[in-house]
Amino acid sequence: MRTDGYGRLIELLDRAGARYRVIDHPPEGRTDAASALRGHRLDAAAKCMVVRVGLGSRSRQYLLTVVPGDRQIDMEQIRRLYRGTDAALASREKAEDLTGCRCGSIVPFSFDPTLPLYTDPALLRHPEIYFNAACLDHSVALSTQDYLDIARPHLLPLTRG
Repeated sequence: MRTDGYGRLIELLDRAGARYRVIDHPPEGRTDAASALRGHRLDAAAKCMVVRVGLGSRSRQYLLTVVPGDRQIDMEQIRRLYRGTDAALASREKAEDLTGCRCGSIVPFSFDPTLPLYTDPALLRHPEIYFNAACLDHSVALSTQDYLDIARPHLLPLTRG
């Protein structure tokens, strides 16, 4: 079933004239398993996660992070970026509220002006990136250059070796 998030994503890509294709597959939210279903290398998958950075005095900043599917986020790097007291994955509820997507299907675009978007440059080595399309049974293969042109993410190494 297509969700509002899926429609918003496809509308964005169509409006921008992006080079993409939709890949239908059995429902899957894990990056490694979805990559196998889609038939591409794991390092070309855009793993999208919301990170919470504690700024002290109960203040928090949330970020949408996009990293290659074969890597782990370096929370210490993100904490230092914001000079925070700590950094961790946001709660499922908060991530879904900020992105409008079910966890496991978060797209690498921020539709919330309070949610800055950071992408690890290691993902951009491929001509296309792959990600679930705001639902678990549809994915998108998107031209990497079109992703950069449309999303305009902050580029920063976010992963550890």
